Amino acid sequence: MERIPITKEGYALLKSELENLKSVERPQNIKAIEEARAHGDLSENAEFDAAKERQAFLEGRIGELSYKLAAADVIDANNLPKDRVVFGSTVILENIDTGDEVKYQLVGPEESSIDKGSISVTSPLGKAIIGKKTGDEITLQAPGGKRTYELVEIV
Repeated sequence: MERIPITKEGYALLKSELENLKSVERPQNIKAIEEARAHGDLSENAEFDAAKERQAFLEGRIGELSYKLAAADVIDANNLPKDRVVFGSTVILENIDTGDEVKYQLVGPEESSIDKGSISVTSPLGKAIIGKKTGDEITLQAPGGKRTYELVEIV
């Protein structure tokens, strides 16, 4: 089984989602199936079909989350080195061309969200900054062309 790197916070979110699916969503769906079944003819019962589709989705997601949690390699971001970029590091990058600064935390693929300021270690930028030190220049090929950043700080 391949280990999936994840922060403590990301692990807690996945675990919370799994618990919600098992203790809230699944029982509600079972009740919806029972109610739809009570309406009679199942061959033309749209409510029953929808509830069964929802059940398949829920069971699939429960299986997926269970696998990810079992394969999780939880990394505590508080115990990381500050001299180079590693999984869990928070970095400030400056775009050399525009002077714009961005702040990202390097996380696992399951918890990355550009809107929340987190990028995956498997993303092109994530791969490019792993192992870099403050002051290093990072060049990568992006869909819009080459981009060059300077690693301003490892927070």
